[in-house]
This record gives sequence, structure tokens and C-alpha cells, in this order.
Amino acid sequence: MKTYRIPHTPYEVTRIAYGCMGIGGGWAPGPLTDRVRKDALTSVRAALDQGINFFDHADMYSRGRCEEAFSGIWQERPGLRDTLVLQTKCGIRFEDDPAPGGVRRYDFSREHILRSVEGSLKRLRTDYIDILLLHRPDALAEPEEIARAFDELHGAGKVRFFGVSNHSSRQIDLLRRYVRQPFVVNQLELSVVHSQLVTFGTVVNQVEPSRAFHGEGTLEYCRLNDIAVQAWSPVAHGALAQAASGQGDERMRGAAAAVNALARKKAVPFDAILLAWILRHPAGIQPIIGTTKPERIRDACAADGVEMTREEWYSLLVAGNGRSVA
Repeated sequence: MKTYRIPHTPYEVTRIAYGCMGIGGGWAPGPLTDRVRKDALTSVRAALDQGINFFDHADMYSRGRCEEAFSGIWQERPGLRDTLVLQTKCGIRFEDDPAPGGVRRYDFSREHILRSVEGSLKRLRTDYIDILLLHRPDALAEPEEIARAFDELHGAGKVRFFGVSNHSSRQIDLLRRYVRQPFVVNQLELSVVHSQLVTFGTVVNQVEPSRAFHGEGTLEYCRLNDIAVQAWSPVAHGALAQAASGQGDERMRGAAAAVNALARKKAVPFDAILLAWILRHPAGIQPIIGTTKPERIRDACAADGVEMTREEWYSLLVAGNGRSVA
């Protein structure tokens, strides 16, 4: 598989990454079962067999069980840890944590960041995390606290590099004023039917409400500042595959039909076209796939060999938006 270099790091990573959110057995509280462990390793092996060397986690995925399930791979493949890049996230807290009655919230306090990393290290059974992301912007974030936490983690060798997820350019700028370490990644939602990240620049100064997009040039900001962009939910949570079978609204069905047509033309799987659309962008965006099915992992990774013309790329953009560009 072709690779990208993550700026400011020594990491040469596969263009497609594997997201481990689905391997922990769901969101309900409870221990990790033997069945979930077995299924998780089947998914991880399938990703490794495709050449993937980048695995994305979060401390809250299945309440930590995803990290725990993943770590079983070390036993059957000694020495593998040094060949992989592990990324995890912190900052989202569940209801009733730490006491009953608490609401779901975001928490970038120094104490929570440090506690989250310690938990991830234990569950992942590793001495260090390659990249730690702040998961969702915390409205009560104090950048000085975040900077202290990052300094402690970096100084102790527990986290090598840092980044963010779902952050705007201005939010990153605020953090960069205090944090000494470079932000190397911003993980953002992007798919054929959720394309605001790439279309913002094409609708600047539009006044028609259906075309106006109120936001910032976050993608351009990341490119200017050498921050790697990762795309979560690149297959739109599976909604496009469902639309291909006749479900969903008119826009989704139209987008699915356009993807199907291009997949037939290029003789590749449906999911490969969805990822190839993201890989075609000159920003070098890294999609994070999340399916647990080995056959769909193989289908998605076929995107690495798909060439897409400008005309084909725009045809999917138009289909995904349900309207032509201006």
C-alpha cells in the first residue's frame, strides 16, 4: 500500500488507516468477552494482511474495550508494536462518570488527560502512544492546562506526538499559542455526502442559503501548517451502502447510484470508490475505515490502486451534494 509521511514525525503510514471503534463489542458497560476478543483479532489481522500499519483508537470506544481487545495482537505477533503507529484520543466522558447523575461531557483538564493516557497505555499494553488526539473541542478548555499535560506526557516518553480531532483552525491556533509540541493531525468527518470540509472554499461569498456554508478554511489551514488530515466516517456510517439497495432519501440514492456506476466502470468494490474519492484530494487525506468485516476491509483497501480523474471526482461531489457546483 502507498504511504504518507505525517509531518513533524518519522512516521511513514499507509494511506488507509484502520479505526478500532467497532471491535470492542458495543457501548454498554461490562467486561470484554472471549467472543469479542476473538472477533476483534480477526478484524485486526485482516487489516494487517492488507498492509495497514496505522491503527486509530479512543479511550471511550466501547468504554475502553476496543483498546483492550486490540492489545491481544501482541501475543501472537511478537515485535509487531515497533512496526505500527498507534493513535488514541481523550476528552469525551460518559454519563454517570465519576458519580451517578453526571452528564456526558468533554474534559480537557490536565487531570483527565493524564488519567486517560494512563488507562490507554494499560489497556493497549504498550509503553508509549505514538499520537494522542484531543477528541472533541471542550468549551471549558484551558490551553495552559493542556500544555502542562502534554509536557508531562511527552517528557515521560508516554506520548510521542499530539494532535486534535474535530477542531477548527481557530481552535487549533488558540491551543498552539500555549502548547510547545507541534499538532501533527486533525481528524475530521469527510465523505462523498459530508463534503463541507472540501467544498467550503468553493462556496465562499455565496448568498443563496442552500449554497452558503458558515465555517472556516480548516482544510486549507491544515495544509498551510503541515497538519495531516484524517477522514472519519469515510463511507458515511454505511448509509450509502444502504442507499444502494434503495433505502434513504433521493440525494443519498442518487449518490449511491453514482458511486455504483463508477465502481462498475473501474471494476472495483463500492467502498473502494468512496475511499478513492478522498484519496484523490491533493491534501493527502488519510481515511479511517471502521468496518469489522474482513471482506469489507479488503474492499476498502482496493481504493489504494484506484485512479480517479477530475471529472469523476466532481461527478461524485455533485451527486453527494444533490446539486451542481455554482
